Amino acid sequence: MIHPFSSTLLTWYQAHARDLPWRNTKDPYVIWLSEVVLQQTRIAQGTPYFHALLHAFPSVHELAEADEATLFRIWQGLGYYSRARNLHKTAKYIAANGGIFPNNYAELIKLPGIGPYTAAAISSFAFGEPKPVVDGNVFRILARYFGVETDILHASARKIFTELAEGLIPADHAATFNQAIMEFGSLQCSPVPQCASCPLQPSCVAYATDRTQMLPVKSKKKPVRERYLAYFIFEYQGKIWVRQRTQKDIWAGLWEFYLVELPDLGPSLDVLSKDPCVGPWFTELDAFALKAPAPHLLSHQKLISKAWHIQVPDHFEMPQSDEYQWIEPQDFKNLGKPVLLLNLITDNLSLQELF
Repeated sequence: MIHPFSSTLLTWYQAHARDLPWRNTKDPYVIWLSEVVLQQTRIAQGTPYFHALLHAFPSVHELAEADEATLFRIWQGLGYYSRARNLHKTAKYIAANGGIFPNNYAELIKLPGIGPYTAAAISSFAFGEPKPVVDGNVFRILARYFGVETDILHASARKIFTELAEGLIPADHAATFNQAIMEFGSLQCSPVPQCASCPLQPSCVAYATDRTQMLPVKSKKKPVRERYLAYFIFEYQGKIWVRQRTQKDIWAGLWEFYLVELPDLGPSLDVLSKDPCVGPWFTELDAFALKAPAPHLLSHQKLISKAWHIQVPDHFEMPQSDEYQWIEPQDFKNLGKPVLLLNLITDNLSLQELF
């Protein structure tokens, strides 16, 4: 027998479901693509990227055959680039196995970048498997409705909430239930809930005990780390000096201008005088200070930056580096790069003319 929570939720969804492009298909490739794009991303921001990726790579075979630079260029600005790398790895694996996706949760979760939530979404939406999706929305809804006081950041939380959701998901309506609970968390039981119009309000523990803003219980996040980045756009005989980030850090695989990371952004231009690559001729250069982009926020980092445009005279010997290379500005324009640098280019007319 279906739980009253579930029947109420399904009735609500029938009246309030949005017409989203990935909801009208059972194609596991399309569903997987949408789920990866929407991880850590709002629907309004992610939808254009979903369409762009699907247009560029209509099937898993085209995605598998694409080079990483092309994928990163389309992904540019979406953030969390490990998602794109795992997307590529999984596409290659699927393509190598005939382009056939695993049709169950147990096999899907073995693929790179596919965790419990995404595996449940694909298995239920594409194949009807009664596996509940459990993410922040679901934590919030179930914690409020049932009065669950487990800290959602605790290691035991996923198991507790997953078992609760497993008792609610109707075997014959798994896909609809999962869509409904995600939609409900987005539109109705959001961080600031719409309790007055909520159909679950009469039996909601949080509402009855005036704890809607106390549930779910969530311990404090890690403190935000500030990082100070000084960028130097060196231009020499029509080319610019850039590198691809390869270290295990933010933006791995993306391209950037010459960078010096500092303990603060005090006399940051002076650091070049001690730089082994440009120090010997730094004093002879004219550096034009650029308008710095606004501080860029990542999940646990705040990136504060400054930037300069430096025209290296033609009579200088072109400086060399194992990390950096000289390329045409147009070539850099076509490479994947952090949104911080996109904002830097957009905010400075001299860089817009260069690129």
